[in-house]
Amino acid sequence: MGGAGTSGSGAADPIVTRLANDDKVRWYKKPNLRFLYFLLFPTCMGIELTSGFDSQMINALQIVPSWVSYFGDPQGSLKGIIAAAYSLGAILSLPFIGVVNDKFGRRWSIIGGSVIMVIGALIQGFAVNAGMYIVARLILGFGIPTCIVSASSLIGELAYPKERPVLTSLFNVAYFVGQITAAGICFGTNNITTNLAWQIPSWLQMCPSLVQIAFVLFLPESPRWLVQQDRVEEAYEILVKYHAEGDRESEFVKAEFAQIQTTIGIELEHSKRSWADLVYTAGMRRRMLISCMLGLFTQWSGNTLISYYLGDLLAMIGKSDSVFKQQINLANSCWQLVCGTFVAFLVTKFKRRQMYLACTISLLCVYISWTISMERAIAGKDSGHPNDAANIATIFWIFAYSPCYNIGYNALTYTYLVELWPFAERSRGIAFFQLFGRMAGFFTTFVNPIGLANVSWRYLISYCCFLVFEIAFVYFMFPETFGRTLEELAFLFEDKALADEAAHAVEKVVVHHEEPTIGKGATGAISTSEVKREV
Repeated sequence: MGGAGTSGSGAADPIVTRLANDDKVRWYKKPNLRFLYFLLFPTCMGIELTSGFDSQMINALQIVPSWVSYFGDPQGSLKGIIAAAYSLGAILSLPFIGVVNDKFGRRWSIIGGSVIMVIGALIQGFAVNAGMYIVARLILGFGIPTCIVSASSLIGELAYPKERPVLTSLFNVAYFVGQITAAGICFGTNNITTNLAWQIPSWLQMCPSLVQIAFVLFLPESPRWLVQQDRVEEAYEILVKYHAEGDRESEFVKAEFAQIQTTIGIELEHSKRSWADLVYTAGMRRRMLISCMLGLFTQWSGNTLISYYLGDLLAMIGKSDSVFKQQINLANSCWQLVCGTFVAFLVTKFKRRQMYLACTISLLCVYISWTISMERAIAGKDSGHPNDAANIATIFWIFAYSPCYNIGYNALTYTYLVELWPFAERSRGIAFFQLFGRMAGFFTTFVNPIGLANVSWRYLISYCCFLVFEIAFVYFMFPETFGRTLEELAFLFEDKALADEAAHAVEKVVVHHEEPTIGKGATGAISTSEVKREV
């Protein structure tokens, strides 16, 4: 494959990956690892429930008569800002994420963000006007990025290497569980004539956050974060317990720990732990560009049109019955969950670039077809002779969008980001992705109703054009990260000497049977002063 298909000059010898692949015992036959994975679901996986719940709730509440009347039937820019406030709140919190993660660790960062979201959900349900409702959604949005960055990192840093890609891919699948829950709740409250029809869903948005607050401290902290904090004994014990089922003599854990310790030592020696690190080297600048574009792609590929304005799209082709809209809404959410779950289990079978290219090309085909059917459906409605075939085709392409989007932008997003960024900059790198994703989300959720109102079906053409750019960018700029541990990818774009330094530490454990250094100050003892950094 052409383009950026190579892994880069700094890809390390995959010694630990080979050791992990030699382990033929399945995860569900390992009691400690099995318990860890089950605990990850309500604590970390469940975080995206809130985002999915929010997108579907706003979509569904616009169909609820009591919400429409209570807030004065918002239209145009007001309707856009109500939906976009969640993304705007998220943007405001992003500068603090790296500092919070570095200081307090992954678990306490999740708790902090969850508390903020509980406060936002309470205010949202008690809102007395549109302004208060918007402020509540700003608060909700302010809390979510900290949780997402911390949880996606924690999943990748706790998981056994063989299962890590699937677990990080399942992280985004919880988004659809949140969508289904919100769609079902709003469908159930649709016929309530009082304000409880919209207040109940608004208050229930706090439930995932309450679960995370209750259970996240039962999870171990990230071993990588503990090594960074010079708490190496604790880090080693966590790896022994969950990656070797308590076997302190496990060759794999010794090699993994040596790799983590050496790699983080090299990273910290060359890192100032600031936002400036993201532009300091050519490799970091490329990571930043890819993360920026990936953030835009996840929001500017047309998904927000379906997530937030499905009711408006159906109304444009003459489907204005609120019950019908709710049924399509719920059915589409269930379909997205099926697609997202299925694709998540493919990430160990296909390379990252192949999946991203399949995603972008298929999305372009869907959007072109959808644009054509939408034009025919609206023309039939305007002429007074509804085009049933075009209406059915339009709904079909809305449903066809989901599997195409899930191939790349749902299944791979956090898997790819965790692999792309080295530990020292991972929280800032994912936060940078969140920044552009949230800005793009804010822009599209604000602009979508305006575009649909002013240019109707022609608005879909803008997404077709952007998808062409996405295909080209993925082909030429996305590197391959398939089949490596996080540490083996840490110096993907840097001098290979850095990767060789880390690989040498692993070889000493595996080949020469030397014991890894476990003790306070061990991380700082690694010397890499002779290794030149590529700038």
